[in-house]
Parts: sequence; structure tokens; C-alpha cells
Amino acid sequence: MGSSLPPKCSTTIILSCFLFLLAAAVDAKLVHSQRVLRRPLKEKMSHLHFYFHDIVSGRNPTAVTVAGAKNSTSLTGFGDIVMIDDPLTEGPEVSSKLVGRAQGLYALAGLQELSLLMAVNYVFMEGKYNGSSLSILGRNMAMRPVREMAVVGGSGLFRMARGYAVAKTHWFDANTGDATVEYNVYVVHY
Repeated sequence: MGSSLPPKCSTTIILSCFLFLLAAAVDAKLVHSQRVLRRPLKEKMSHLHFYFHDIVSGRNPTAVTVAGAKNSTSLTGFGDIVMIDDPLTEGPEVSSKLVGRAQGLYALAGLQELSLLMAVNYVFMEGKYNGSSLSILGRNMAMRPVREMAVVGGSGLFRMARGYAVAKTHWFDANTGDATVEYNVYVVHY
């Protein structure tokens, strides 16, 4: 005759085994999810191409001088600070498809030559980057054929972005100061 456990004891053992297996399964799931969270994100390189329209003349300028140096005799406009909300378009015509806005400011920082300090966010409103932005900071030697500025950050799809923006003047009106600038932006992001 074999001995058997009392019914209360076998129920306790079965319940204990069940709880042990449940705890092991939950622990395995947590370990797996933590590994997924620790997995490094893959970086991507994106190239963006658009046109920046700096409109200082007319009834609806998109660039307005908000501060200036008193008694300045500088031919470069040294000391002026300009706030902008410039359109970014697909093509060189201001009437082409709007893809975003350049919002921020530039300060005329050169005494001897036209040199701008750019602190601008490119806010995208179209396509896969809609709602995302890039932050640009750097020196813009506006009269040079090609200039380079740093991408120092971003938001949305460009969170933790870094890279550079290459600017090339497409058109400039010396009488009004209006300009269209072609941008090629190379950005590394997650």
C-alpha cells in the first residue's frame, strides 16, 4: 500500500508549483523586454533639399529687424538682429510647394564683411517629416557662394539629430535684400 498525501497538502503543492511557474514566466518576460529596451537604436542618414525664402521687402515680409546698433556706421549692418518666419519650399519659386518654415533669428555679426550668426529651426509641415524640426546654429558668410552651418539638434523624427547644412544663394536682389537660398541638409538621426 502506497502512502498518499493528504488532499490539502497536494493542493498546496500544485498551487505552489503553479505560482512558481507563473513567476518564472513573468520574470522571463521582464528580462526579454529590458533587453529590447537596451538594444541600441539604429542611426540613419537623411538628405533634405529645399529652398529658403528670406523676404525683407514688401507688405508681408517674413524677416523683420527687431534690434539694431545705435549710431552704427557699418556697411555690413553689424549689430542688427532679424527675426524670421521664412517659407521653405520644394522648388526655387516662392509659389512652389511649401514644405516648412525657417523660424528663429539671425544677427549681423561681421564688422568687415557680411557675416550672420544663424539660430534657426527648420520646422517641417509636409511629408514624412511633418511635425519634426531641425535646429541650425552657425556662421553664415552670406556673400560666399557656398556656406556650411551645423545641425545641433532636432525634434520628432529628428530627435538627437546632428549634421550640417550647406547653403547656396540661388537668387539675391541687392535693391530689396530679398533672397532665395538653396539648402542641402545632411543629418544623422534615429
